[in-house]
Amino acid sequence: MRPLRIAAFGFRSYPPRAGSAGADKFAMELLPRLAARGHKVIAYNRLYPGMEPTEPSDTQGVDVLTFRTTNRSGFDTFLHSAKVTYDIIRHDRADVVHIQNGGNSIFGAVLRLFGKKTFLSQDGLDWKRDKWSWYAKAFLWFSSLLTAHVHNAVIFDNIYAREAFETRFKKKYDFIPFGADVKYDEDAERVLQRLGLERGAYFLFVGRFIPDKGLHWLIPGFEALDTDKKLVLVGGSPNGSEYEDQLKATSDPRVVFAGFLYGPEVHALMRNAHAYVQPSAIEGLSPVILEAAYVGAPIVCSDIPQNRYGIAEFGTYFSTGDVEDLTKTLAWTLDAPDDLARLAADGSRHVARNFSWDTVVDKHVDVFGR
Repeated sequence: MRPLRIAAFGFRSYPPRAGSAGADKFAMELLPRLAARGHKVIAYNRLYPGMEPTEPSDTQGVDVLTFRTTNRSGFDTFLHSAKVTYDIIRHDRADVVHIQNGGNSIFGAVLRLFGKKTFLSQDGLDWKRDKWSWYAKAFLWFSSLLTAHVHNAVIFDNIYAREAFETRFKKKYDFIPFGADVKYDEDAERVLQRLGLERGAYFLFVGRFIPDKGLHWLIPGFEALDTDKKLVLVGGSPNGSEYEDQLKATSDPRVVFAGFLYGPEVHALMRNAHAYVQPSAIEGLSPVILEAAYVGAPIVCSDIPQNRYGIAEFGTYFSTGDVEDLTKTLAWTLDAPDDLARLAADGSRHVARNFSWDTVVDKHVDVFGR
């Protein structure tokens, strides 16, 4: 295939920084691999008020352009995407545009009018997420109509969201799951000492502090557990929130808020955790769960279909939203260390076999080249 000119937007930051999430992680894995295959790739960053513009230290062959946006949740994406769309058209930056987030489909429609090929990655039914206001949910529901029809292709990372779209719109869409293979850096284990942690002596969660992730179930579920192990929560709310303040109001000294961490340090925390816990109410296919399993962490997660698809029979599941069942499940991990270790080893092999980033890139290039 001839080299493609690819522009990508819909995430917050490339490379990821404080406040970043799964979309940024996905961009960091996909875009440099596309560039390494000879394609010209542009990543569009967001710059929020109060942030100073900086040049990324290592872009791995990806050109990075930055535009300012607002701090107002929801509107930050809309404003940034509008600026990016204008820039792509005004300067003819690309022939292929890869977009994340179905709320950006309105800009995909504009780009299509100007002759660009657009491909949208959709990870779930966004309008059902509790974090959005009613008007944001209405906009995302309307955007799903555009998502279904305006793009050259829509790519889902999980079969359940794809099935919902195919049933609703009577069309076929692409399915490309995330990869999970990461390079492990032994030196990054110094993060344990910095945070005052011991190997195997803590449960771990990594992600945004939003209601979808279920931390309002995890913290009380852990507080009811009779153990001297800690609960380490990595991440936060992108713009700060009342929800995050409520979570941090816990009086349990075993709960550790580690702030935003990325890459090798997160992988080190995963490998050395007693178990990784994902209490989500709604997900796409979670790259965090896949990476945690890949590096050898036992997985405890809610029993939503997306989690079961990723980890299959190698996870330990509890009823979504059931705090009492979550506490019982965490207690089981303490009482059955041999069974937990066996599940972790089998889960690592399962993820390594089925979720490769090189395969993800191959499939994206095939879709882009149609």
